[in-house]
Amino acid sequence: MKVTDLLNGAKLITLPSSTDDRGFFVKTFHDTNLKSHGIHFELKESYFSTSKKNVIRGMHFQLPPHQHSKIVFCPQGAILDVIIDLRKNSPTFGQLHAEIISAEKHNAYFIPEGFAHGFKALTEGAMTYYLVSSEYSQPHDTGVKYDSFGFDWQVDQPILSGRDLSFAGLSSLESPF
Repeated sequence: MKVTDLLNGAKLITLPSSTDDRGFFVKTFHDTNLKSHGIHFELKESYFSTSKKNVIRGMHFQLPPHQHSKIVFCPQGAILDVIIDLRKNSPTFGQLHAEIISAEKHNAYFIPEGFAHGFKALTEGAMTYYLVSSEYSQPHDTGVKYDSFGFDWQVDQPILSGRDLSFAGLSSLESPF
């Protein structure tokens, strides 16, 4: 496992994998290895989505007291994954990082509490898998609008949900973190 520091606690993880004539094997979670890299993560919920090419999902987070950290990976296809630090006292407050997460690269994001997260599907049928440190709480689930923070998603006609389009812009967010 290789871990690269990103924005003040956010990390890019290269997952342990092996390949042979049958295909490949990827270890997506190993508590001891994660802890050795400073990632202390207690799994509370797990889910996945599949997306058509050019779907943008995000930028999502949960409000306290139901905030969560996530480990996100892509076991099928590829996504352009974007995170924004929303923690007011963080030296990287307001900064973003984008990374291609893919089945081919066997990589993942560790996203701490206090970050907004979203992605664009780069391939048809891209699968995004989430390991989450708190359970979903609908009244605490929110986000910021995908096009409100100066990031170029490099798509003219993205496919978005009505909910994601309804989020307010980043500049109007009073961060609870």
